[in-house]
Amino acid sequence: MTPEEKKRKRTRTKIVIKRQLPFYGLMLPGFICLAIFCYLPLPGILVAFKDYNWKDGIFGSDWMNPIWKNFEFFFVSDVAGRVTFNTIFYNVIQLVLGPVLAITVAVLLNEIRGKVSASIYKGAILLPTFISWVIVQYIMYALMNPGRGILSSVFGMDINFYMEPSYWRFIMPLIYLWKGFGYNSVLYVAAISGINTDYYEAAELDGASRWQKIKHITLPLLKPTFVILTLLAIGNIFKGGAGDWQGFITATNNSGMLYPTTDVIDSYVYRALRTLNDYGMSAAASLYQSVVGFVLVLVTDRIIHRIDPDSSML
Repeated sequence: MTPEEKKRKRTRTKIVIKRQLPFYGLMLPGFICLAIFCYLPLPGILVAFKDYNWKDGIFGSDWMNPIWKNFEFFFVSDVAGRVTFNTIFYNVIQLVLGPVLAITVAVLLNEIRGKVSASIYKGAILLPTFISWVIVQYIMYALMNPGRGILSSVFGMDINFYMEPSYWRFIMPLIYLWKGFGYNSVLYVAAISGINTDYYEAAELDGASRWQKIKHITLPLLKPTFVILTLLAIGNIFKGGAGDWQGFITATNNSGMLYPTTDVIDSYVYRALRTLNDYGMSAAASLYQSVVGFVLVLVTDRIIHRIDPDSSML
Protein backbone atom coordinates (compact mmCIF):
# COMPACT_ATOMS: atom_id res chain seq x y z
CA MET A 1 0.00 0.00 0.00
CA THR A 2 1.43 3.35 -1.06
CA PRO A 3 1.69 6.33 1.34
CA GLU A 4 -1.08 8.06 -0.59
CA GLU A 5 -3.42 5.08 -0.19
CA LYS A 6 -2.63 4.88 3.53
CA LYS A 7 -3.45 8.57 3.89
CA ARG A 8 -6.79 8.15 2.09
CA LYS A 9 -7.62 5.14 4.26
CA ARG A 10 -6.90 7.10 7.47
CA THR A 11 -9.04 9.96 6.18
CA ARG A 12 -11.96 7.62 5.43
CA THR A 13 -11.62 6.05 8.88
CA LYS A 14 -11.74 9.48 10.56
CA ILE A 15 -14.83 10.42 8.55
CA VAL A 16 -16.61 7.20 9.52
CA ILE A 17 -15.73 7.64 13.21
CA LYS A 18 -16.93 11.25 13.11
CA ARG A 19 -20.25 10.19 11.60
CA GLN A 20 -20.70 7.38 14.12
CA LEU A 21 -19.64 9.46 17.14
CA PRO A 22 -23.22 10.35 18.25
CA PHE A 23 -24.14 6.66 18.17
CA TYR A 24 -21.08 5.77 20.24
CA GLY A 25 -22.23 8.38 22.75
CA LEU A 26 -25.67 6.79 22.95
CA MET A 27 -24.06 3.38 23.40
CA LEU A 28 -21.67 4.52 26.15
CA PRO A 29 -24.10 4.50 29.17
CA GLY A 30 -25.29 0.99 28.31
CA PHE A 31 -21.72 -0.20 27.83
CA ILE A 32 -20.69 1.25 31.21
CA CYS A 33 -23.63 -0.48 32.95
CA LEU A 34 -22.78 -3.74 31.18
CA ALA A 35 -19.15 -3.51 32.26
CA ILE A 36 -19.97 -2.65 35.89
CA PHE A 37 -22.76 -5.14 36.50
CA CYS A 38 -21.83 -8.01 34.15
CA TYR A 39 -18.07 -8.10 33.60
CA LEU A 40 -16.55 -6.69 36.79
CA PRO A 41 -18.35 -9.29 38.99
CA LEU A 42 -17.00 -12.20 36.89
CA PRO A 43 -14.26 -13.07 39.44
CA GLY A 44 -17.14 -13.94 41.77
CA ILE A 45 -17.49 -17.20 39.82
CA LEU A 46 -14.68 -18.50 42.03
CA VAL A 47 -17.03 -18.38 45.03
CA ALA A 48 -18.83 -21.43 43.58
CA PHE A 49 -15.67 -23.49 44.13
CA LYS A 50 -14.54 -22.03 47.47
CA ASP A 51 -15.40 -22.17 51.15
CA TYR A 52 -16.12 -18.46 51.07
CA ASN A 53 -15.86 -16.21 54.11
CA TRP A 54 -15.96 -12.42 54.38
CA LYS A 55 -12.65 -12.13 56.22
CA ASP A 56 -10.47 -13.73 53.52
CA GLY A 57 -12.50 -12.57 50.53
CA ILE A 58 -12.88 -14.27 47.16
CA PHE A 59 -9.21 -14.89 46.46
CA GLY A 60 -8.17 -15.65 50.05
CA SER A 61 -10.84 -18.22 50.89
CA ASP A 62 -9.91 -21.90 50.79
CA TRP A 63 -10.90 -24.11 47.88
CA MET A 64 -13.59 -26.69 48.57
CA ASN A 65 -12.54 -30.32 48.97
CA PRO A 66 -13.72 -31.79 46.68
CA ILE A 67 -13.91 -28.70 44.50
CA TRP A 68 -17.49 -29.44 43.34
CA LYS A 69 -18.86 -29.79 46.87
CA ASN A 70 -20.96 -26.60 46.65
CA PHE A 71 -22.82 -28.07 43.69
CA GLU A 72 -23.86 -31.09 45.73
CA PHE A 73 -26.15 -28.82 47.76
CA PHE A 74 -28.49 -28.50 44.79
CA PHE A 75 -28.05 -31.74 42.86
CA VAL A 76 -28.41 -34.13 45.81
CA SER A 77 -31.34 -32.29 47.43
CA ASP A 78 -34.77 -33.94 47.42
CA VAL A 79 -36.41 -31.01 45.61
CA ALA A 80 -33.85 -30.59 42.79
CA GLY A 81 -36.04 -32.36 40.24
CA ARG A 82 -39.17 -30.49 41.29
CA VAL A 83 -37.72 -26.98 41.16
CA THR A 84 -35.93 -27.73 37.87
CA PHE A 85 -39.18 -28.94 36.30
CA ASN A 86 -41.09 -25.89 37.59
CA THR A 87 -38.43 -23.54 36.26
CA ILE A 88 -38.43 -25.07 32.78
CA PHE A 89 -42.23 -25.42 32.74
CA TYR A 90 -42.95 -21.74 33.39
CA ASN A 91 -40.23 -20.50 31.06
CA VAL A 92 -41.34 -22.73 28.18
CA ILE A 93 -44.88 -21.38 28.53
CA GLN A 94 -43.56 -17.82 28.38
CA LEU A 95 -41.28 -18.75 25.49
CA VAL A 96 -44.22 -20.08 23.47
CA LEU A 97 -47.11 -17.79 24.43
CA GLY A 98 -45.15 -14.59 25.12
CA PRO A 99 -44.06 -13.85 21.52
CA VAL A 100 -47.49 -14.81 20.12
CA LEU A 101 -49.24 -12.37 22.45
CA ALA A 102 -46.64 -9.62 21.98
CA ILE A 103 -46.62 -9.83 18.16
CA THR A 104 -50.43 -9.92 18.03
CA VAL A 105 -50.72 -6.80 20.18
CA ALA A 106 -47.94 -5.05 18.23
CA VAL A 107 -49.68 -5.70 14.90
CA LEU A 108 -52.99 -4.45 16.31
CA LEU A 109 -51.30 -1.31 17.67
CA ASN A 110 -49.71 -0.68 14.30
CA GLU A 111 -53.16 -0.74 12.69
CA ILE A 112 -54.36 2.14 14.89
CA ARG A 113 -54.14 5.27 12.78
CA GLY A 114 -54.76 7.93 15.44
CA LYS A 115 -51.48 8.98 17.09
CA VAL A 116 -53.15 9.95 20.37
CA SER A 117 -55.10 6.69 20.57
CA ALA A 118 -51.98 4.65 19.74
CA SER A 119 -49.99 6.44 22.46
CA ILE A 120 -52.73 5.80 25.03
CA TYR A 121 -52.90 2.11 24.17
CA LYS A 122 -49.12 1.75 24.25
CA GLY A 123 -48.98 3.38 27.67
CA ALA A 124 -51.78 1.14 28.95
CA ILE A 125 -50.15 -2.12 27.85
CA LEU A 126 -46.71 -0.99 29.05
CA LEU A 127 -47.95 -0.01 32.52
CA PRO A 128 -47.92 -3.54 34.04
CA THR A 129 -44.20 -3.82 33.28
CA PHE A 130 -43.47 -1.01 35.74
CA ILE A 131 -45.78 -2.23 38.50
CA SER A 132 -43.65 -3.65 41.32
CA TRP A 133 -44.16 -7.18 42.55
CA VAL A 134 -45.29 -5.83 45.91
CA ILE A 135 -48.21 -4.07 44.21
CA VAL A 136 -48.94 -7.24 42.24
CA GLN A 137 -49.04 -9.12 45.54
CA TYR A 138 -51.69 -6.72 46.89
CA ILE A 139 -53.72 -7.02 43.68
CA MET A 140 -53.58 -10.81 43.81
CA TYR A 141 -54.54 -10.85 47.49
CA ALA A 142 -57.47 -8.51 46.82
CA LEU A 143 -58.67 -10.88 44.12
CA MET A 144 -58.06 -14.23 45.81
CA ASN A 145 -58.26 -13.55 49.53
CA PRO A 146 -60.50 -16.34 50.89
CA GLY A 147 -63.72 -14.89 52.28
CA ARG A 148 -63.02 -11.23 51.49
CA GLY A 149 -61.49 -11.29 48.02
CA ILE A 150 -63.31 -10.23 44.87
CA LEU A 151 -63.51 -13.79 43.52
CA SER A 152 -65.00 -14.98 46.80
CA SER A 153 -67.35 -12.14 47.74
CA VAL A 154 -68.54 -11.17 44.25
CA PHE A 155 -68.37 -14.40 42.25
CA GLY A 156 -68.91 -16.83 45.11
CA MET A 157 -65.72 -18.83 44.49
CA ASP A 158 -65.11 -20.46 47.86
CA ILE A 159 -61.49 -21.46 47.15
CA ASN A 160 -58.46 -20.82 49.32
CA PHE A 161 -56.00 -20.25 46.48
CA TYR A 162 -53.07 -19.87 48.86
CA MET A 163 -53.59 -23.42 50.09
CA GLU A 164 -54.22 -25.06 46.70
CA PRO A 165 -51.01 -25.39 44.64
CA SER A 166 -52.72 -26.88 41.56
CA TYR A 167 -54.31 -23.56 40.55
CA TRP A 168 -50.95 -21.78 40.38
CA ARG A 169 -49.87 -23.77 37.34
CA PHE A 170 -52.23 -21.42 35.49
CA ILE A 171 -52.06 -18.32 37.69
CA MET A 172 -48.29 -17.75 37.53
CA PRO A 173 -48.03 -17.88 33.71
CA LEU A 174 -50.94 -15.44 33.45
CA ILE A 175 -49.26 -13.02 35.85
CA TYR A 176 -45.95 -13.11 34.00
CA LEU A 177 -47.60 -12.80 30.58
CA TRP A 178 -49.61 -9.81 31.85
CA LYS A 179 -46.50 -8.12 33.21
CA GLY A 180 -44.20 -8.88 30.28
CA PHE A 181 -46.17 -8.74 27.04
CA GLY A 182 -46.39 -4.92 27.00
CA TYR A 183 -42.63 -4.39 26.96
CA ASN A 184 -42.09 -6.94 24.19
CA SER A 185 -45.01 -5.51 22.23
CA VAL A 186 -43.36 -2.09 22.21
CA LEU A 187 -40.16 -3.68 20.87
CA TYR A 188 -42.11 -5.30 18.06
CA VAL A 189 -43.94 -2.03 17.34
CA ALA A 190 -40.55 -0.33 17.00
CA ALA A 191 -39.47 -3.07 14.59
CA ILE A 192 -42.66 -2.66 12.55
CA SER A 193 -42.18 1.11 12.35
CA GLY A 194 -38.76 0.47 10.79
CA ILE A 195 -40.23 -1.50 7.88
CA ASN A 196 -40.00 0.37 4.58
CA THR A 197 -43.47 1.70 3.68
CA ASP A 198 -42.75 1.06 0.00
CA TYR A 199 -43.52 -2.61 0.60
CA TYR A 200 -47.01 -1.78 1.85
CA GLU A 201 -47.65 0.69 -0.96
CA ALA A 202 -46.60 -1.85 -3.59
CA ALA A 203 -48.80 -4.51 -1.99
CA GLU A 204 -51.74 -2.10 -1.90
CA LEU A 205 -51.31 -1.37 -5.61
CA ASP A 206 -51.45 -5.13 -6.22
CA GLY A 207 -54.77 -5.25 -4.37
CA ALA A 208 -53.52 -6.94 -1.19
CA SER A 209 -55.87 -6.90 1.78
CA ARG A 210 -54.81 -5.76 5.24
CA TRP A 211 -54.42 -9.36 6.41
CA GLN A 212 -52.33 -10.24 3.35
CA LYS A 213 -49.99 -7.32 4.05
CA ILE A 214 -49.60 -8.47 7.65
CA LYS A 215 -49.02 -12.09 6.62
CA HIS A 216 -46.60 -11.51 3.74
CA ILE A 217 -44.79 -8.31 4.81
CA THR A 218 -45.07 -7.52 8.53
CA LEU A 219 -44.62 -10.99 10.02
CA PRO A 220 -41.68 -12.10 7.81
CA LEU A 221 -39.81 -8.85 8.47
CA LEU A 222 -40.29 -9.27 12.23
CA LYS A 223 -38.24 -12.47 12.13
CA PRO A 224 -34.88 -10.87 13.13
CA THR A 225 -36.45 -9.22 16.19
CA PHE A 226 -38.24 -12.46 17.07
CA VAL A 227 -35.00 -14.46 16.82
CA ILE A 228 -33.06 -12.06 19.07
CA LEU A 229 -35.77 -11.93 21.76
CA THR A 230 -36.19 -15.71 21.61
CA LEU A 231 -32.47 -16.32 22.05
CA LEU A 232 -32.42 -13.98 25.04
CA ALA A 233 -35.40 -15.81 26.54
CA ILE A 234 -33.74 -19.20 25.98
CA GLY A 235 -30.67 -17.92 27.82
CA ASN A 236 -32.89 -17.37 30.87
CA ILE A 237 -34.82 -20.63 30.59
CA PHE A 238 -33.20 -22.01 33.78
CA LYS A 239 -34.07 -18.86 35.72
CA GLY A 240 -37.48 -18.36 37.29
CA GLY A 241 -39.75 -16.00 35.38
CA ALA A 242 -37.19 -15.56 32.58
CA GLY A 243 -34.82 -13.98 35.08
CA ASP A 244 -37.47 -12.11 37.08
CA TRP A 245 -38.09 -14.66 39.83
CA GLN A 246 -39.37 -12.34 42.57
CA GLY A 247 -42.96 -13.04 41.55
CA PHE A 248 -42.69 -16.64 42.73
CA ILE A 249 -42.11 -15.34 46.26
CA THR A 250 -44.15 -12.14 46.48
CA ALA A 251 -47.21 -13.02 44.36
CA THR A 252 -47.64 -16.28 46.28
CA ASN A 253 -47.14 -14.66 49.69
CA ASN A 254 -44.24 -17.12 50.00
CA SER A 255 -46.75 -19.76 51.05
CA GLY A 256 -45.10 -23.08 51.80
CA MET A 257 -48.24 -24.91 50.65
CA LEU A 258 -47.63 -23.67 47.10
CA TYR A 259 -44.01 -24.83 46.80
CA PRO A 260 -44.86 -28.00 44.82
CA THR A 261 -45.96 -25.87 41.85
CA THR A 262 -44.39 -22.43 42.42
CA ASP A 263 -40.92 -23.20 43.76
CA VAL A 264 -38.26 -22.53 41.10
CA ILE A 265 -34.47 -22.75 41.27
CA ASP A 266 -33.99 -19.09 42.17
CA SER A 267 -36.59 -19.02 44.94
CA TYR A 268 -35.22 -22.27 46.39
CA VAL A 269 -31.65 -20.94 46.40
CA TYR A 270 -32.87 -17.65 47.89
CA ARG A 271 -34.50 -19.43 50.83
CA ALA A 272 -31.47 -21.67 51.29
CA LEU A 273 -29.16 -18.64 51.31
CA ARG A 274 -31.28 -16.91 53.95
CA THR A 275 -31.36 -20.07 56.07
CA LEU A 276 -27.78 -21.35 55.69
CA ASN A 277 -26.01 -18.09 54.80
CA ASP A 278 -23.76 -20.09 52.45
CA TYR A 279 -22.67 -17.93 49.51
CA GLY A 280 -20.76 -20.77 47.87
CA MET A 281 -23.90 -22.84 47.41
CA SER A 282 -25.79 -19.86 45.99
CA ALA A 283 -22.96 -19.06 43.57
CA ALA A 284 -22.81 -22.71 42.46
CA ALA A 285 -26.52 -22.75 41.60
CA SER A 286 -26.23 -19.44 39.72
CA LEU A 287 -23.21 -20.70 37.77
CA TYR A 288 -25.11 -23.85 36.86
CA GLN A 289 -28.01 -21.76 35.52
CA SER A 290 -25.72 -19.45 33.56
CA VAL A 291 -23.70 -22.24 31.94
CA VAL A 292 -26.80 -24.18 30.89
CA GLY A 293 -28.41 -20.99 29.54
CA PHE A 294 -25.25 -20.11 27.60
CA VAL A 295 -25.04 -23.58 26.05
CA LEU A 296 -28.72 -23.48 25.08
CA VAL A 297 -28.26 -20.10 23.38
CA LEU A 298 -25.31 -21.41 21.36
CA VAL A 299 -27.15 -24.59 20.35
CA THR A 300 -30.29 -22.68 19.38
CA ASP A 301 -28.30 -20.14 17.39
CA ARG A 302 -26.53 -22.92 15.47
CA ILE A 303 -29.89 -24.51 14.65
CA ILE A 304 -31.18 -21.14 13.43
CA HIS A 305 -28.01 -20.68 11.39
CA ARG A 306 -28.62 -23.99 9.61
CA ILE A 307 -32.22 -23.04 8.82
CA ASP A 308 -31.68 -19.36 7.97
CA PRO A 309 -28.06 -18.07 8.16
CA ASP A 310 -29.17 -14.43 7.89
CA SER A 311 -31.22 -14.65 11.11
CA SER A 312 -28.55 -16.13 13.39
CA MET A 313 -26.55 -13.96 15.76
CA LEU A 314 -23.17 -15.71 15.48
